[in-house]
Amino acid sequence: MLSVVENFKTGTLELADLPAPICRPGTLLVANRASLVSAGTEKAVISLAKKSLAGKAVERPDLVRQVITKVRRDGLAATVAAVRSKLDSPLALGYSCAGVVLESASDVSDFAPGDRIACAGAGYATHSEIVSVPRNLCAAIPHGVCFEDAAYVTLGAIAMHGVRQAQLNLGETAAVTGCGLLGLLAVQILTAAGVKVLAVDISQERLELARAAGARAGARADATNLASLAEDLSGGLGLDAVLLCAATKSSEPLHMAARLVRDRGRIVCVGDVGMSIQRRPFYEKELTLVMSRSYGPGRYDPNYEERGVEYPAGYVRWGQRRNLQEFIDLVADGRVNVSMLTTHTFAIADALEAYDIVLGKKREPFLGLVLTYAHSGEPGRTVNLPRAAEPFEREKIGIGFVGAGAFAQSVLLPAVSRVKGFDLVTVCSAGGLSAGHAGRKFGFRRASTDFDSALSDQEVDAVVIATRHNLHAEQAAAALEAGKHVYVEKPLALTTGELERVNRAHAGAGRILMVGFNRRWSKHTAAVLQLFAGASRPLVINYRINVGEVPRDSWIQDARQGGGRILGEVCHFIDLAACIARARPLAVYARRTAGPHAGDADADNVVVTVELEGGSLASITYVAAGEPSFSKERIEIAGSGMTAIIEDFRRSELYSNGRRRVLRTRQDKGHSGQMRAFADAMKTGRAPVDFQTIAAVTRATIAVARSLSTGAVVSVNEIQGAGENDDT
Repeated sequence: MLSVVENFKTGTLELADLPAPICRPGTLLVANRASLVSAGTEKAVISLAKKSLAGKAVERPDLVRQVITKVRRDGLAATVAAVRSKLDSPLALGYSCAGVVLESASDVSDFAPGDRIACAGAGYATHSEIVSVPRNLCAAIPHGVCFEDAAYVTLGAIAMHGVRQAQLNLGETAAVTGCGLLGLLAVQILTAAGVKVLAVDISQERLELARAAGARAGARADATNLASLAEDLSGGLGLDAVLLCAATKSSEPLHMAARLVRDRGRIVCVGDVGMSIQRRPFYEKELTLVMSRSYGPGRYDPNYEERGVEYPAGYVRWGQRRNLQEFIDLVADGRVNVSMLTTHTFAIADALEAYDIVLGKKREPFLGLVLTYAHSGEPGRTVNLPRAAEPFEREKIGIGFVGAGAFAQSVLLPAVSRVKGFDLVTVCSAGGLSAGHAGRKFGFRRASTDFDSALSDQEVDAVVIATRHNLHAEQAAAALEAGKHVYVEKPLALTTGELERVNRAHAGAGRILMVGFNRRWSKHTAAVLQLFAGASRPLVINYRINVGEVPRDSWIQDARQGGGRILGEVCHFIDLAACIARARPLAVYARRTAGPHAGDADADNVVVTVELEGGSLASITYVAAGEPSFSKERIEIAGSGMTAIIEDFRRSELYSNGRRRVLRTRQDKGHSGQMRAFADAMKTGRAPVDFQTIAAVTRATIAVARSLSTGAVVSVNEIQGAGENDDT
């Protein structure tokens, strides 16, 4: 399928051929018929991308602070690699479209295949032939509304929420500053609500359009009679509200609004304007300045947008989905006319011509630019990449890579691509954009959104799984049953039932299964193992991890998708303790910080004691509430008259017989070493870590979660006996 994609590193636009997305839970798969180019927003995104690294830093100082923190904690090399990967990530443009439902997820009952719907949301309602959109970002298109008009739905909902934020009543007065698409839609919605509107813009042509859209009066922003027009319209009271719909870094629109609005009036910031406030007029008039957050309540709430949790109308009457639907209904009723705003229409194949106009490469007046799409057949979920024509080398190991998110592209894929014995065959991701990008960047033969295609591909010998945690066990089991070797990122499973599913598949497959416990393969771990190779007495292991806070609304914290940080991350550290002690975990005891003053991060502050075979003990201190720039990992191991320290996998100190040896490297957490070990294991048929150890570590991690809830010591054997339906 065709999709308009931007390279954020360079700002270059392309019409990319991508695999069509899949219909994920809570979403609808939609064949686009029209999408709206939001010239102001999309031009700003492209302009930011075209800036130098220094220019991007000036625009986003918040990200600069994150980079500095990462340098302090992870070192320069790791930070540079992460930043380069992030900058190189593609962005699908667009956030407002309309089309026909191809498929609805089993948990979506509002819409069915064949329904005409309008869609919203950056990253969802893109300029692509086929899109996958969460249900709460969709609205039904009434009979009589064409797709081209319905494609205005997102901008319409943004304007509508701005109007609602102004809290205006029938007969009151308002000014709309900035008569681009957003401002002209606001003019029409205000007029439909019985509000008298004064339009303000720097363009006489736009003011004429505003009058045609229903404004009672219009004036240039620098007009000398602007104040008198406001007085006349309001009967001498001053305007009840001003909606700032302009896009400018200047704060003059805000200053002007303060002059025009009445005592105790409201100023609503809908567009992207300067926010330098002059205190005197705000103080003397006791003005209210209100921000309008996109298209209404629910925006930026993952529970609402991604998980489909609707707000009760008794508490939130106009959430973003209801705003989307109400705008489309206004269009259907003829109270909002969007066709008057459309100046250009392009087929998707000619989409880059539209951006030539937006970016000023082709100089001509424009307002609304709509992209149209032909009726498409079945979505193509696999596309060939340049390497597809090359002959496949049978002596190499064919790799199918599933999941192409930020971690995969910055860490795992570079590690995979460095293994000379691998042939990169297929890369899969649910949305298709990251698969297409990763496929071209790392030299895969094909990009796909179809997981089953990797399993049925005869050229694929091994599958690397780097998807979200809730998919790991099912996908690993399916790949084993398809006769593939499997590398699956941690955690292997979130429940004992999932673990049993993998256990059965592995037992009958006769294939290598490795879990992404990469620290085992670090040069620093190897040095510690060598030091303690002859140790005859139990070890004491103190492992401190300073991880930083992850917001509670992150998918990692979601019990269904990520399993929480304990199941998702602490498994790493239990495994490394087991590796160093050369023993499996037997029992765990865990406590977390608590009390009346505990915050969100305190729920992830955990101290775990692990008893291992042979009598070794490991204390794992997992800290989420520490200083983020402080070192991330420190491990101290002692026993048999020897001591070792690993500091962030960059520096190790090894003490024995009164001597100290120091090992320094670039940060090495073992990712490359583990991929080489995976390749060697497939050649020899010998797994470097037996499944019983992998399963014991997984059960021990589940036992940590149980100990936290019960306050008791939990034996790993208790977890081992759990059945299929145990969701512990």
